[in-house]
Amino acid sequence: MRWIYPLLANRSILILLLIVNIAGTAYGFYWYGWQLKETPAIFTPFVPDSPTASLFFVFVLMAFLIRKNWPLLEALAMVTLFKYGIWAVVMNILVYFVQGEIDPVGYMLIFSHFAMALEGLLFAPFYRFKWWHLLITAVWTLHNDVIDYVFFMLPRYQMLDQYIPQIGYFTFWLSLLSLGIAYYFGIRSGRFKLQI
Repeated sequence: MRWIYPLLANRSILILLLIVNIAGTAYGFYWYGWQLKETPAIFTPFVPDSPTASLFFVFVLMAFLIRKNWPLLEALAMVTLFKYGIWAVVMNILVYFVQGEIDPVGYMLIFSHFAMALEGLLFAPFYRFKWWHLLITAVWTLHNDVIDYVFFMLPRYQMLDQYIPQIGYFTFWLSLLSLGIAYYFGIRSGRFKLQI
């Protein structure tokens, strides 16, 4: 598996990933557009979960292209890419089980969000965040869960409304899992590290 890291650190690959992530981020904000119009301004930063995660990663890639590390953004990107990547995959599979079918957009969301989760993990050896970066990320992530499931600002899947308590419970534990993964691959003593 380690053969992939020289490829990931290649400038052309980083530029390609930057372009793909900028495009995905723009589409993600567009996808949330109708919900953002109905969202009170105070909650706006916490509604577009996936595009915000990919926006964090856009800045990480920009830093890598100038051979720098921006550790807080790395921690935010790693945790939120994994969390919302897996969350969207699970929600779209749940849509399939509830409705008995899934449309092409649903398949695209499954593929693109799985790729989000994967890219956040693949770049872990290049990250340089510390405990305090992960602590800030934990506050952001768990606060976002409160905004989503106490104030009901979560992404809207009307067909899943009856499952919101279960989805909230799942999301809370997914947040903790994402933070644990970030610790394991990003901070743990003896972890695999590479220079970008």
